[in-house]
Amino acid sequence: MSDEVEPGSVRVRLDLSYDGKDFSGWARQATRRTVQGEIEDTLRTVTRSSRTYDLTVAGRTDAGVHARGQVAHVDLPESVWAEHGDKLLRRLAGRLPHDVRVWSVAEAPAGFNARFAAVWRRYAYRVVDHPGGVDPLLRGHVLWHDWALDMDAMNAAAAGLLGEHDFAAYCKRREGATTIRTLQKLEWARGDDGVLTATVRADAFCHNMVRSLVGAMLFVGDGHRPVEWPAKVLAAGVRDSAVHVVRPHGLTLEEVGYPADELLAARSKEARNKRTLPGADCC
Repeated sequence: MSDEVEPGSVRVRLDLSYDGKDFSGWARQATRRTVQGEIEDTLRTVTRSSRTYDLTVAGRTDAGVHARGQVAHVDLPESVWAEHGDKLLRRLAGRLPHDVRVWSVAEAPAGFNARFAAVWRRYAYRVVDHPGGVDPLLRGHVLWHDWALDMDAMNAAAAGLLGEHDFAAYCKRREGATTIRTLQKLEWARGDDGVLTATVRADAFCHNMVRSLVGAMLFVGDGHRPVEWPAKVLAAGVRDSAVHVVRPHGLTLEEVGYPADELLAARSKEARNKRTLPGADCC
């Protein structure tokens, strides 16, 4: 599959953020409000186009999940880009609802694909374990866990999950999709405000992976499971009913990483290859 833009079109990169509270996730749905639907509809309106231009996103987020550093691309006719490009950012700001913002609109370099060219995605999951609950001003972005959490125990458990593995035990399976991922970072830190933040970075994530990993860490942190338990679940390779998928509102996509421009096309091609672990049976 080629990332060559069709003749007569321009590939445009959009950097954006949104509060996921009132969205049914990223992906357009016929009867539900979604981030993709809002942006595509607004883009059609402000460019006075008769058709909808489809967005491709770095990572589809679920209902209720937020994004601070989401990336998407859209292919626009050269005539539309020439007429509206320099005014597009301000026009989008004037027409988009206030829970989604586009921060940058620019012609993408050759080989850019928001989804396949990405080399990593970084999420943050925020939790507070104060016995009184969550600061009301943070309640839409922070989970309350009503047991005291041992951050050192959670970090010790996280260390056993790093690297390339089949994360089937922490993912909701999708037909034909691999669950092999490289988890580059999983680390907890407690801020001065008492909020515990898990920084989770991987080359890609499968469905529910971050929220399942966080759920396992919380069970370790509050003493319900030993430090070794999350790694044992991972090694078993099957969904464990004891792994709780935590609520979506504590999760935010913070940043997406891309290689240097000259490596974009190669990365897109590599990312499309179905992965296997060393020593695994082929096909």
